[in-house]
Formats: sequence, structure tokens, C-alpha cells
Amino acid sequence: MTTLKIGVIGCGSISKHRHLPEYAGNKYVEIAAVCDINEDRANLTAQQYKAKAFTDYRELLALEEIDAVSVCTPNALHAPISIDALNAGKHVLCEKPMATSKEEAEAMIAAAKENNRKLMIGHNQRFVPSHEKARELIKNGEIGKVFSFRTAFGHGGPEGWSADGRDSWFFKKEDAFIGAMGDLGVHKADLMRYILGEEVTEVAAFVDTVAKEGADVDDNAVCLLRTESGIMGSLAASWSYNKEDNATVIYGEKGVLRLEDHPEYSLIAQYKTGEVVNYELGKIQSNDEGGQTSSKVIDKFIDSIIGNTEPAVSGEEGYKSLKIVLGALESNESKTIVKLS
Repeated sequence: MTTLKIGVIGCGSISKHRHLPEYAGNKYVEIAAVCDINEDRANLTAQQYKAKAFTDYRELLALEEIDAVSVCTPNALHAPISIDALNAGKHVLCEKPMATSKEEAEAMIAAAKENNRKLMIGHNQRFVPSHEKARELIKNGEIGKVFSFRTAFGHGGPEGWSADGRDSWFFKKEDAFIGAMGDLGVHKADLMRYILGEEVTEVAAFVDTVAKEGADVDDNAVCLLRTESGIMGSLAASWSYNKEDNATVIYGEKGVLRLEDHPEYSLIAQYKTGEVVNYELGKIQSNDEGGQTSSKVIDKFIDSIIGNTEPAVSGEEGYKSLKIVLGALESNESKTIVKLS
């Protein structure tokens, strides 16, 4: 049996609640090292998982026995740390958004190729059962030609999730680069590409700070997207929703698909004929109590290393979704519709 030794860089909430417990639950993994600039946090995490503790990620990367790392740091550090890790010969699972610019994303992809290492981006919404089923139904022509969609991801904000609460890096542009649009909107950008099986070619957006006093990143974004075949839709990302919304509705010539829009049925297919099919496929991954116990991201990353296969969400895939976010920022700044290359 292959055992991969893993290092986790960044010991905040996404590590604590997702990466570390999911690595611990994978039979092919040993958590060998953790790193955080907060020494107490690094030491407590190391003690919990019987791992080595570091406050400098470069020292962790210098360990020859480390096979792969998760990069769970503030957004501005995703690219530089990932590139250093790839150049050190480690496979990389990087949190989203993968980078703060096209240049950074391209450098990450190039480093993975040059070092023959896996680079995967943590877009977990692809692996939600209702989303996988919707993709299958659309691909099989169940709702015919898709005309439009609306999708949203919003909650009360990262202060209820982040290890540092209202003092979190999420609200600081120097560390985060972008707010709700990068935290939540990039997930939905990736999801719509995945479900529709098409690339987004045009973006128009309003991206603003309206709810979080003292934040210098956006907390609300509303985008209009057009795909290569002409499908039009809206995407909303917000840190101001009192109740979490993670719903998507897709409108086709033969019917409508409602995803994560009902408390019991994770997918509802409403057909033009009057037929309604309700699917109970399990709850979407959520910060709220009762969410899934596994996002599947870790397992798919490990499978790609062991099987030497393409990661489920490659660097190239992450880059295409990042381009939509960057396009939204450009559109908001220029007050124009932005065409994506």
C-alpha cells in the first residue's frame, strides 16, 4: 500500500474543517507536517495530528519525505507558495482562488509541468451529488437546449468561519486581493462551466463593498455571463445574506432544473410535460451544521497522485474559472462588457 506524506501550509479554518480531517480519513495518507505563521496554532495542529510543526513554509518544503502539500493560506500567497512547492518537487492542492492574476496562474501551471507534479485547485462544488446529476441530465439532453441560468452563493461573511473572526485576512485587500467574488463567486463560476460543459466568453459585473464596514474588499457581486453557445445567466456572490443560499436554477427548452433550492430535495427536475422528479442526493457541503463530512477534494487529489492521472480540477481548469472573476473585476472597473480570451 502506498502512503503519501502530506504537508499542510496554513492551519486556519479551511484546514481545520476540511483538509486535515479529510487527509486523516484517507487510508493512503500520513499528515507529516503543518505550517502556520501563528506558532501556537501550528503547534496545536501538529500535536493533534502527530506531525512536525513549522512557522516558515520553506522549512516544510525542505523535508525530502513530503510528497504533497495543501496550500491553505491567504489568497495573495497561493501562487508564490504553490510555485515554491512545485519547484521543490511536491504535488500541490491549492485553495481557491488559485491566484490573483493571469500571470500568477500561468506561472503555477508552468511550474507543475516543468516539475512533472500534480496541481489541483480546491473547487469542491463540482463534487456535490446534485451538481454531478445536473451535468449528467444536461449532457444527456433531458432538458433540451439550455437557454439561461441563475446561480448564487451567499452567507453572513467569513467572520463567522475564519479562525480570526472579524480580524481575518479575508477583509484585507493586501492579503485577500478580492472578497466575496473570489471567496464564493469563483466557486459558482467554476460550477457553471462544469455543469453546462461550456466556457464563459463574456462577463458584465457590479462588484462592491456595501455591508462590511472597514473592509477594503468587495462583499457583494452580481454578474451577467454569456457562454460560447449563447447561454445567458446571472451569478451572485455575497457576504451579506442572513441565511446561506447556494442555489442554482437552469432553464431549458424541455424543463427546469432546481439545484440546492429545496430543504429536502437537492435536485428537482420540472418538465414541460408537467412531470416533476425529486432527487434526494444528500446535502451540499456547508459551513452550517449538518453539511457533508467529505468534500471529496482530498480523495480526488490523492487518487490523481497514486494513479498518475489528471487531477479532477487541474490548474488549467482553475485558471479558466479565475478568468471569469478577473473579468468581473475588469467589467466593474471599466463599466463595460468584458470578452474573455
